[in-house]
Amino acid sequence: MQESHLFEYAVIRVVPKVEREEFINIGVILYCSGQKFLQCILELNEKKLQALCCDTDIDELRAHMDSFEKICKGGKDAGPIGKLTLPERFRWLTATRSTILQTSKVHPGLCQDALEMLQRLHRQLVL
Repeated sequence: MQESHLFEYAVIRVVPKVEREEFINIGVILYCSGQKFLQCILELNEKKLQALCCDTDIDELRAHMDSFEKICKGGKDAGPIGKLTLPERFRWLTATRSTILQTSKVHPGLCQDALEMLQRLHRQLVL
């Protein structure tokens, strides 16, 4: 029997007009210390976003999404934040902020395979 590992995840959201507090889910980020795992899946449904807010700068949003993914992966391409440890990068990415790209509160769970759980959460919460 495989061992269960504690993981933490947050839903990644686009909030086009912060003052209106309306959002669409575009991804999930998952951190699992026991498996040394930090990954995110981001998928923008442009039609859904345009229905919510027709004047969103898609290119700028995609640049923010790209930065989010780079920081999640880490390394020198991700700037100074990319050099932090996995838990530090996860905490930085999931910190509360008022910007177009935000995350939900962090939720815990148990899993045997972090990647499989990330994909399952993405299907359930985003698609």
